[in-house]
This record gives sequence, C-alpha cells and structure tokens, in this order.
Amino acid sequence: MRIVSLVPSQTELLYNLGLDDEVAGITKFCIHPQHWFKTKYKVGGTKTVNIEKVAALRPTIIIANKEENVKEQVEALQQIAPVYVSDISTLQDALEMINTVGELTNKQAESANIIFQITKGFQQLKFATNSPGQNIRAAYLIWQNPYMAAGGDTFINNMMQHCGWVNVFAGKTRYPEVSAEQISTHKCQVLMLSSEPFPFKQKHVDELQALLPDTKIILVDGEMFSWYGSRLLLAPNYFKSLLKDLQLIH
Repeated sequence: MRIVSLVPSQTELLYNLGLDDEVAGITKFCIHPQHWFKTKYKVGGTKTVNIEKVAALRPTIIIANKEENVKEQVEALQQIAPVYVSDISTLQDALEMINTVGELTNKQAESANIIFQITKGFQQLKFATNSPGQNIRAAYLIWQNPYMAAGGDTFINNMMQHCGWVNVFAGKTRYPEVSAEQISTHKCQVLMLSSEPFPFKQKHVDELQALLPDTKIILVDGEMFSWYGSRLLLAPNYFKSLLKDLQLIH
C-alpha cells in the first residue's frame, strides 16, 4: 500500500494508525507529526496539488477532503489511483471517516481504539458543560480583512456546540464575511480568534476589543476546532481548559 494524503488532519490520523511506511506523500500544510513534515515527500498544497508529483509516487490510494481539496484536481487524481474524499461537518462525520480510513488501510483495530477514546473524551466534555450558565453566545473568526466567521454548517460550529456555545452566525453557511458591528448587533458574549488559517495575534484582540468593549475576546487553537482526525483525541481537554479559563465550568 502506498498512500498520498492531501489533508493535514487526516495525515495526522494516518500517523496515529501506524502507517509510517505506507504514507508516500503529503502536502506542505501537513505539519503533524513534525518528523513526517520534515521527511515525507511534498506534493504541493491542499488546493495546489502537483498531479505529476502524485503520479510519480505510484499511490494505491489517495486521501482527500471535499472542503480542503479542489474538485477538478480530485477528478484528475482519480485517473491515477482510487481517491477517498471525506466530507466532514460534525463529530459523527469525523468518527465515520476514521472508521472508513481504518478499513481502507487495514487498521480497523487501531481506528476502533481512536474512535473509542474520542467518544469517551466528548462524553466527559458533555458532562462538564451540562450546567446552568451555558448557551453562551459566541462567534469564531477564521480570517481578517475581511473578517470571516464560521457558519452553521461547518465542523467548527459543531465543536462550538459541544462546548455548550451558541454560534451567533449559525444562520449563515460556510464562512460569511462579518463586521465588528454585526458581531455587536448579534450580542456576541465570547469572540474567538483562531490561530489558522489566519494567524490572529494579541494585537488583533486589542483592535477588536476597542470596537467591542462588552465582548470577551480570546485567541484559540484552530487545530482543536477544525482538525477532524486524531487531533480530536486532544480536543475535549482543550475545550474544558478553555471553559475553565472563562469561568464557565469548575
């Protein structure tokens, strides 16, 4: 088996499944694990895949994602090898993807264990957040200039729900452009600025805080909210830590 992975979060999953020898190529954005990022052959970016480089690796399967990768490139890659394209909007979608990838790579036992651990972690998170004072009105920004937020049909929105938060932009699809005025009008109590794809910093917090004095504005780890592979093993504890810092759980 020779695998080319075009999705950072699924590349990390392949590592956790123990597929070191089988993974022949990854993208330049597949930063986890670090030693794979340093040593594995790069086939371009998630949206700029070099078809010739993939073909040269003679893959037996290519791992892609509907949102991360470009449809036309996926169709071209299908001429080289079978392409598995995931489509993830919820935690359940992610668990089903992990199960499928386990089956495709003959790592059913390993994938079942990862699913069990993730499920256990989110059950514990649900118990921790099932208390009065939840249903905090929140928003999550992924981009600056223009500001873009996570809409209601995204995986990020589903992770917000698991934290007990109400996404004020849940009525929008994908990643709508929003303004500070709209954030204020929607009575957002907690505004999260993600570390990716735009790397928000403290200076951006300060800029927005001046415009939104009544909103709690925080920097968050984008991988925890948007990586739907084995990074989900770490997400529940991260969310609990975040909620504790905001004094939303004890």
